[in-house]
Amino acid sequence: MTTTETTRELLLSRIRDVPDHPKPGVMFKDITPLLADPVAFAALTGTFAELSARHGATKIVGLEARGFILAAPVAVCAQIGFVPVRKAGKLPGATLRQAYELEYGTAEIEVHAEDLAPGDRVLVIDDVLATGGTAEASLELIRRAGAEVAGVAVLMELGFLAGRARLETALRGAPLEALITV
Repeated sequence: MTTTETTRELLLSRIRDVPDHPKPGVMFKDITPLLADPVAFAALTGTFAELSARHGATKIVGLEARGFILAAPVAVCAQIGFVPVRKAGKLPGATLRQAYELEYGTAEIEVHAEDLAPGDRVLVIDDVLATGGTAEASLELIRRAGAEVAGVAVLMELGFLAGRARLETALRGAPLEALITV
């Protein structure tokens, strides 16, 4: 990862800890102060755009919902397409849908069937890698559409939740890059 220590420190300094949210005992990592700071947000966008170029991405996938906020400006900066991966039932028209396991049940995500195609190299961007379930399902969707996974990039990895280990097989050798690990 070529993120400079200065950039990493800037990003980390703009992430606010909110104790006991959404429930007691949870330390929520709030990225809204980072988004409100144009210097920090530009540094994050530029870092992800450099990553997309390094990995030869031709499309950027953003995972609902905060992944949209981060991924869309990266796609604009990198001058490549942005594709939203949404919760099931939110996209009109023909979609590909993928179910995945949560600690308390299952969920489904989907993508427009025509937005990804053979020959596309897709970088998945999200704010946080926690347990890895949504990211793992997105990799399956990308491959089912015939596209190639260029990698996964996240602002923050919650290392104690072991999402990286869950994604190892699904990545099939593609890189997983976290700018900050907590």
